[in-house]
Amino acid sequence: MERASVLVLLVVAVAVLYTAGIAESAAAKSGGASFIKAKCSTTQYPALCVQSLSMYASAIQKSPKQLAHTALTVSLAKAQSAKAFVSKLGKIKGMKKRELEAVHDCLDEMDDSIDRLSQSMQELEKAGKSKGQDFLWHMSNVDTWVSAALTDENTCVDGFASRTLDGRVKASVRGWVVNVAQVTSNALALINQYGAKN
Repeated sequence: MERASVLVLLVVAVAVLYTAGIAESAAAKSGGASFIKAKCSTTQYPALCVQSLSMYASAIQKSPKQLAHTALTVSLAKAQSAKAFVSKLGKIKGMKKRELEAVHDCLDEMDDSIDRLSQSMQELEKAGKSKGQDFLWHMSNVDTWVSAALTDENTCVDGFASRTLDGRVKASVRGWVVNVAQVTSNALALINQYGAKN
């Protein structure tokens, strides 16, 4: 009988701890989600900001540093995906010469954007380990690299501005790259918020 009581107590204790862990995790995610929503409200594309970062709420919690890092990571991943898409698009047969040139130019711009976002990630890591003037210097570098990446993305889209390029290729590239530029713009705003608070 005593053994059965101990077993019941053990099962109840495990259930309580499990439930407490779920509640704690939900609270952390909920706190992180409200933090993300509040910070994203100051970006140029707040709905996209919340949508692209909410799945990371439990990792971000209420950390401006983690939010900036995650936003930059998402931007880099989206830039890499867009580059892969544009690269495949460039292999389609029967494309007009001007479309093919715009696709190749866009690939160059996306390569540059990815390089700059990668450099930004490295600088953000250094900033996180720095204080005072060193922190500000690294954050200035991050700002410069992310701004340059945003310029690259916009330059890619601008390459399809000609009316002779109206069509599915232009629409496809614009859809992918405009999304990357918007996510990058949001990342830049969140990075600047983080830099201003330290």
